[in-house]
Amino acid sequence: MAKGKAGESNPYTGLGLDESGNWLPGSPRVLSLLSSVLERSVRGNEKLLAGSKIKDVITIFHGSRAPSLNLRQYVERIFKYCKCSNSCFVVALIYIDRFLQRIDAYLTSLSVHRLLITSVMVAAKFMDDQHYNNAYYAKVGGISREEMNRLEMRFLFDLDFRLNVTTEVFNKYWLMIQREGGLETQTALQTQGYCLKKDETGRGRRLTGVHRGRAL
Repeated sequence: MAKGKAGESNPYTGLGLDESGNWLPGSPRVLSLLSSVLERSVRGNEKLLAGSKIKDVITIFHGSRAPSLNLRQYVERIFKYCKCSNSCFVVALIYIDRFLQRIDAYLTSLSVHRLLITSVMVAAKFMDDQHYNNAYYAKVGGISREEMNRLEMRFLFDLDFRLNVTTEVFNKYWLMIQREGGLETQTALQTQGYCLKKDETGRGRRLTGVHRGRAL
């Protein structure tokens, strides 16, 4: 397993875990890293779409305009009020990547917020012993309960209900988040033998600067 910053012996410090695996108080580093990864992807995708003849797939996750909260604020809001485990944010990213690959779409400012609240909610339901109902997540996400229900069902069916995440896949995505967030270098990742240009199925991944910058 690759280390984070120089001198860190625990690669999961950014997830809010100490050496013994206990949760640390405060806002975990994964929130800022996730925000950076998503923002970078959105900028790259929108630049690509604006400068080419590529047409994005419009889904029910697309709004008519971007929400007033930026991604960092939105991620912090979800963390503050939903109280899901920190690992849910990594799993949510995995779900978003799977979703975009299956429907062949791009992550943009019009879709990222709804995809994020939906994927976090699904991850919390699948992973955590306790979680809130859809009406609560809808309130946190700034949408109606009816819309939250529709988004969840569409998300699950487009994922073909593939919600299981292996330890290997989780670790690869966590390393990618650290790398894209500035904590890991490509050399360190190559040393560990991880191939982040492939998705969990072995096909080309849709990461910024890798596979047309499509997903993350």
